[in-house]
Amino acid sequence: MSELKYLTGFDSEFTSEDPRRPGALPVGQNSPQRCPYGLYAEQLSGSAFTAPRNENKRSWLYRIRPSVVHKPFKRSNIAKYLTHNWNEAEPDPNQSRWSPFDIPNEKVDFVAGLHTVCGAGDPRARNGIAIHVYLCNSTMEKSAFYSSDGDLLIVPQQGVLKITTEFGKMEVAPNEIAVIQLGMRFAVAVDGPTRGYILEVFDGHFKLPDLGPIGANGLANPRDFLTPVACYHDEEIPGFKIISKYHGVLFEAEQNHSPFDVVAWHGNYVPYKYDLSKFMVINSVSFDHCDPSIFTVLTCQSTKPGVAIADFVIFPPRWSVQENTFRPPYYHRNCMSEFMGLILGSYEAKEGGFLPGGASLHSMMTPHGPDAQCFTAASTGELTPQKIAVGTQAFMFESSLSMAITKWGAETCQKLDPQYHQCWQQLPKLFSNHLNV
Repeated sequence: MSELKYLTGFDSEFTSEDPRRPGALPVGQNSPQRCPYGLYAEQLSGSAFTAPRNENKRSWLYRIRPSVVHKPFKRSNIAKYLTHNWNEAEPDPNQSRWSPFDIPNEKVDFVAGLHTVCGAGDPRARNGIAIHVYLCNSTMEKSAFYSSDGDLLIVPQQGVLKITTEFGKMEVAPNEIAVIQLGMRFAVAVDGPTRGYILEVFDGHFKLPDLGPIGANGLANPRDFLTPVACYHDEEIPGFKIISKYHGVLFEAEQNHSPFDVVAWHGNYVPYKYDLSKFMVINSVSFDHCDPSIFTVLTCQSTKPGVAIADFVIFPPRWSVQENTFRPPYYHRNCMSEFMGLILGSYEAKEGGFLPGGASLHSMMTPHGPDAQCFTAASTGELTPQKIAVGTQAFMFESSLSMAITKWGAETCQKLDPQYHQCWQQLPKLFSNHLNV
């Protein structure tokens, strides 16, 4: 990848101006009577004006034209499998697993390649989530996209995303993530077949989880988050399309210039990326299997203390050293819904059937856990220190909401595995009349 420059930190107050126009940021105020270089001042608010200071999100953009310069929005059908209709398929409490989703052969860009797999809630009420996959092979041309519904956490699985935003450019490869927050306009360029996952949250914004007794350091450290620097385009582009996701559907508006004309900006409401290999793993060094919350990278909390609208959790390479312990994930019924994806490698609890580019969903209170093969190996193997998940990166979107699968996820994609339940059917009855210690 090319060497792009970034600002470092999470939830920080940043300032950035394109080096081609030094002094573009106004000094000492946000909205002077005349901005330097004849720029327009425009605030992008990610929270209510009156939100508490530690939750108040906004950035000031100094741009060649204000974003209001466009023609009226009209309904678009560019992404026919993007939906927030959670009633189009029958409810299904079964364990669900999808084979890798197909990347199309015909020319499809990032927006047209959006497919909604499952979700819950209503963006109009600003409560809920949607889980999408993107399946594309071509660069967005003369168009930019933004969501008016929620923040987008993007997880590439195949192919590098070259993302141009109003704040600058960033490149995001597999084993990295990007977050494009509510209302931020961006365009995606790709080279060849490209696939990945998206978690969209309607409620608020992603935060780093509190560390509690872990202390001041660990998990995802703030210094490892990267935000692009200002890099403007001063281009006249007749017929440029602004695509808005609004109330779960798409709208298009035309304008005659690039929206990426921000010469300078400052604030704490920004897009950012993170390299998952920099995650500092916390785990047991004595006995028992810790809850997966210790692997949380980002969280979007609900109004209930400790209950997440969505957590982004990863299962990275790590040492397993627990004594007298069944080391894989335990069998579980959960009041949260768990959607898992695989970026690369093979997941320790199900090494067959759960493949990179595929997914699984264990809905609220649906039992799940290691398959029969994993159980046997983990119950009888020698408990020596072992490096696990080497060359692997699995992740989970976990939510307190009860998610519904869309018609595309249940039928149209034809990737749902009807035999998934078979992986548990060979679990033996081991009960004995004799105490086994």
